This record gives sequence, structure tokens and C-alpha cells, in this order.
Amino acid sequence: MLSTVPRLLSFRLTRPEMLAFDRRHLLVGILGTWIVGMGRYWDDPGAKMLQHLGLGSVIYIFVLAALIWLVVLPLRVPGWTYFRVLTFISLTSFPAVFYAIPVERFVSLDLANRLNVAFLAVVAAWRMGLLFWFLRRFTKLRRSTIWIVTLLPVCAIITGLFALNLHRVVFNIMGGIRGETAHGSAYVVLMFLTIGSVILVLPLLAGYLTAVQRRRSTLRSGDFD
Repeated sequence: MLSTVPRLLSFRLTRPEMLAFDRRHLLVGILGTWIVGMGRYWDDPGAKMLQHLGLGSVIYIFVLAALIWLVVLPLRVPGWTYFRVLTFISLTSFPAVFYAIPVERFVSLDLANRLNVAFLAVVAAWRMGLLFWFLRRFTKLRRSTIWIVTLLPVCAIITGLFALNLHRVVFNIMGGIRGETAHGSAYVVLMFLTIGSVILVLPLLAGYLTAVQRRRSTLRSGDFD
């Protein structure tokens, strides 16, 4: 148990170890998500009660895991279960501890804004990399298919929130950048992510439908990826 999180975060966990996930791993992941969730908003007076309690982050991993599980499900991957996806997603929450660093208390507001954007970029890239690596190692699908199922859920979430005009919710989910001091360069980063997601979601959906059809033909013929 003590080695699972470091091995996962350093891209070293094997598929048999992923198949061996049990309730202890999930408990550690949820506990970590809860603690990191509280740390993200502990000094933010504008945060909601669910955010201060860390429950918003816990709810989010259940929703994200469900979406990823549903996207991959039609591809008929052996051993693919919601429990394993949820456990993995929960265990990737630990890098978000960087969001809990109150840099605005030690540096100028302008520098704090840039540092928060840097934390956002590093943690987002790290977790997206982990998701791609997990899907690649666990599903053993084609690399092109992995790119599609990695990006599609994220782009769908951002596009859906954008369509509902909930850009503030997207901002909180993606970064945990606090207060009005973050509305400068961080907002620009968010807008680029949103625009990119809106542009990509339909091509990704088309590629996903093609990948599902190709996977089913492959399974029928017995010629696996």
C-alpha cells in the first residue's frame, strides 16, 4: 500500500497491480482527494461549504471516473470496471496538493498569479499524462484510440460547462486558482483550454465512434490491437 501511490505517480505501476486494486487502495485515494480538496480552498473565503469540506473534489472524482468508464466500456476491454477506474482517478489526486500552497502570502499578487498558473499547468499535464499512461497500459488499445479516449471526456466536460455558461465552475475544476488575483493570465489560459475543447470535441467524437466500430470488427475477426 505504501508503495502504490509513488509507483503510480511515477508511471511505474504494472497492469497486474492495477487489477489488484482493492478497497484499501480506494480508501487511500478518497482520503487523499478529501484532504487535497480541503487544502485547495482552506484560505479562500469565497469558497462554498462543499469546497471547504473537500466534498466537492470527492464528488468530482466519482463523476469523472464514471464518464471515463462509460467512454471505454464499448471498446470491450477485459477487466475494465468502474471500481478500478475510480480507484485510479482517486489516487491521481495527490499532485493537486500544489494548489494548497498559499503563494499569495509570500510573494506579490502578480507573481502569485503566475505561480498559480504554473501549478495549474504542471498538475494538469501530470494528471493527463497519468490518465493516458493508465489507459495505454491497462487497455492495450491502439495509441490513436488512447489519445481519443483520454481527451474526449475532458473536452466534453469543458464544452458542456461552457455551453451552460459555467466558466467559473470550469475554472475551479481545472485549477483551484483563488480570488480576483487569478483573473489575469489564469483566465487567459482557461479561455484557450475552453476554445480548444469546443473545437476538438466533435472531431474527437467522430474518431471515437470510428474507434468503437473498428474495435468491434477487430474482436469479431480475432485480430486484436
